[in-house]
Amino acid sequence: MNWSNIFEATLSAFFGVNAMYYAIAAIGLNVQFGYTGLLNFGQAGFMACGAYGLGMTAHYFQISFWWGIAIGIGYAVVLGLIMGVPTLRLRADYLAIVTIAVAEVIRLIVRSVRFKVYVGGSDGINEFSASYRRLSPYVESGRYPLSPFKAEGAVPYVMLAAMLAIGLVLGAATWNKLGKRFPSVPQRAGVGLTGVVWMLVLIAASLRVEYTGYSLWTVTVGWTLVAIFSVFVWLLMRSPWGRVLKAIREDEDAVRSLGKNVYSYKMQALILGGVIATFAGMMFSVERGSVQPDNYSRDLTFYVLTALVLGGAAKISGSIVGPMLFWGILAFADVFLNELVKSNGGSVEVFGIQLIGNISQVGQIQLMLVGLLLILLMVFRPQGLFGNRKEMALDGR
Repeated sequence: MNWSNIFEATLSAFFGVNAMYYAIAAIGLNVQFGYTGLLNFGQAGFMACGAYGLGMTAHYFQISFWWGIAIGIGYAVVLGLIMGVPTLRLRADYLAIVTIAVAEVIRLIVRSVRFKVYVGGSDGINEFSASYRRLSPYVESGRYPLSPFKAEGAVPYVMLAAMLAIGLVLGAATWNKLGKRFPSVPQRAGVGLTGVVWMLVLIAASLRVEYTGYSLWTVTVGWTLVAIFSVFVWLLMRSPWGRVLKAIREDEDAVRSLGKNVYSYKMQALILGGVIATFAGMMFSVERGSVQPDNYSRDLTFYVLTALVLGGAAKISGSIVGPMLFWGILAFADVFLNELVKSNGGSVEVFGIQLIGNISQVGQIQLMLVGLLLILLMVFRPQGLFGNRKEMALDGR
């Protein structure tokens, strides 16, 4: 098997565009679900608001591409009100039903023939991201390595700084879990040591990862947004407002008895998480250069939720690492199985039992393996990799 190809594909997915926009969407979902306890199954609808906000600027409104950011945010606020007004005074079950229904209604409306003149129907909207492309400092057809030791100009320093930041974040999260086992080691030294280890791993892993100029531009902008929203939510959840959200998640009746307007706080959390998710939809659309309605189906919401739970709800680090691992595992399983089938003459047998008959079955086996891993995660660590079991009682949600 070509292990070099497997390794490269896995790392590309780990740092790639899909992991990036999933991380942005997961941060927004974390505000709603992880910190407030709102079971939102319509995050794909908020992402579609951002994508169509950008696309409709050129296709329908005939205005500058950059107005699409404000339009997408406006759509998200309206969608949050539509979802929240009739349901937030009720139990979370009703919110889950309404959110998934509203998100599907939005998808069916934008793909219908009746509204094709406004949103492009099932063909979607194309050729609206020229203004965004022109801002790229990279040559679109060029190949750029992720490693700071292979790039030229200012890129090595930017990449090294980004990897140092990621390494310190992952190091802090890792040491937070290991600190109790090694109490004799000072906290700062532990965080620094694990941060350096993570950074070295990321640098070593990036030696084989390359992106096209346009993909690298989208990755740069996207992971910058991830960093901004991560810091913003991290600070917000340590403010009095954030502490009220956590209290609502635990016992909203107790919060209501203290004179807080629980309905208002829930609405604010739902809209804030939705606004953050609109930027995920925007980055997804500009990367592809088009908006297609079926890209924002209910499956997208469940994948984002899966990635969040994998990393750990109510943890900023979980919102980032979860999507990275999710896409890394998917890519590894896909390429590994394809290479395994090729190296075994088109089929795979174990103890005489045929598991894969031809290469077309790889996708099904891939999802089965990922599903098995997630089941094992729920059994042995239901709070996720970086989650806190005491804080997040998923079985009691």
